[in-house]
Amino acid sequence: MGSILVIEDNPSNMKLAVFLLEKEGYDVLQASDAEEGIRIARQRLPALILMDVQLPGMDGLAATRLLKADAATQPIKILALTAFAMRGDQEKIRAAGCDAYIAKPIRYEEFLKVVADLLVEQPGAVRAQSPQ
Repeated sequence: MGSILVIEDNPSNMKLAVFLLEKEGYDVLQASDAEEGIRIARQRLPALILMDVQLPGMDGLAATRLLKADAATQPIKILALTAFAMRGDQEKIRAAGCDAYIAKPIRYEEFLKVVADLLVEQPGAVRAQSPQ
């Protein structure tokens, strides 16, 4: 089963994203900075990466450009998570190679829909069946 890598330096935001994704049955990997996220992405090849744009050290857009320049990680869908939703930001995010973005604070229904929509194009990411 494919996994989702969350690269987020804010512990509260990480906890929320992991909670929402695991509740939906996704296998979630975690990284608290871009360098760790890139290493995990190259080792584990997740189906989707949730990339915080503002990270300590290397920012999320620089990390996205590196991942999209690497033949092994280029096909991975990247969803940018950003506190900045200003005019022009969408163009910067897309230019870096992100497939979509969501502004923080996230609205969980929209967040889960965007995640599911991106994974439709990644057949390796299959959700586990939730026990009902």
